[in-house]
Amino acid sequence: MKVGVVYALPSRQSWLSIDVPEGTTVRAAIEKSGILHQFPEIDLETQKVGIFGKATTLDTVVEEGARIEIYRPITVDPKTVKRRAASEAPAAGGAES
Repeated sequence: MKVGVVYALPSRQSWLSIDVPEGTTVRAAIEKSGILHQFPEIDLETQKVGIFGKATTLDTVVEEGARIEIYRPITVDPKTVKRRAASEAPAAGGAES
């Protein structure tokens, strides 16, 4: 069965389509894809993974057509990003004339 393994950096993305036997786990599919050689910085012990945008575990059995995603670690505090965006947004409440 075919599954996809996806990893993205701001400057480079990789989507690998591979054939795996039924009963294959997320970890086994990632390892078989070769993506760990393309991106040696990936650490499956610390980085989260998901299928179609929903977090899952490495021992989850994949289904036909699954898109396995490897998520990068957060490098900026989400609260900081939200505050920065709010302070840079135009003041709400009235139209300029």
